Amino acid sequence: MEAAELWVGFVGAGRMAGGLVRGLLQAGKVPASNVLASAPSDKNLDAWRELGCRTTHCNLEVVHRSTLVFLATKPHVLPGVLEEIRPAVGSHHIVVSLVAGVTIQTLQRLLPPSTKVLRIMPNLPCVVQAGAMVFSRGSNAGDAESALLQNLLSSCGLCEEVPESYIDIHTGLSGSGVAYVYLFAEALAEGAVKMGMPGALASRIAAQTLLVRCGQDAAGDGGAPGQAEGGRLHARGYHDLRPAPAGEGSAPGHRHGCRGGGHQPGV
Repeated sequence: MEAAELWVGFVGAGRMAGGLVRGLLQAGKVPASNVLASAPSDKNLDAWRELGCRTTHCNLEVVHRSTLVFLATKPHVLPGVLEEIRPAVGSHHIVVSLVAGVTIQTLQRLLPPSTKVLRIMPNLPCVVQAGAMVFSRGSNAGDAESALLQNLLSSCGLCEEVPESYIDIHTGLSGSGVAYVYLFAEALAEGAVKMGMPGALASRIAAQTLLVRCGQDAAGDGGAPGQAEGGRLHARGYHDLRPAPAGEGSAPGHRHGCRGGGHQPGV
């Protein structure tokens, strides 16, 4: 199936799901009219409507109208959601879970036996299409489903298929690891401020310094460096985007109120 022919559903319409759909739409992977998202209230759905996507408060409607279904709920909500949608899930569906801590085995146990299940773990920069993602497939998902997911999500950053045992490692490496990068960028900016540079300028330069280095490393000596502008994150951007003070994406220094030289991450 061509990606452009897909009907894509999101059960859950929070920040990470929104970041993924923006990547899909900006890359032209699917038309906005082929995307349907559900959430209990309009709080998050308004942003999806602005993108041209369809919205609903009914999770079953998402399953009925979609072929590729992303599960993007909170972990404690997921069992109830799976119980609700299970009767509507068929062998033609591809179900992709973004839910942290829920294994493929659990997903397959709570869904019909023939369901094609994949599990993906994105990280925070996916919301600006600069993420690092890994995914694993269940027993019924084949090469076609794997290739389809990789094609779609490459629009949101690096996307690699891995054994499921690597997903928890990825959570520490790239999910939590990004917090250390932001902490370092903020420390660079704060150092410049102490020497007399305006804060906004110091923040932009610190962010660009890290992005240029990463861009050169990724692309080689002749590669184009990354850019801090155009929707990229600035040195303090993490504090606006992090999911929770004690979440997997928060650096220990900020989790315990430490700043600057008072905290040395053990990495």
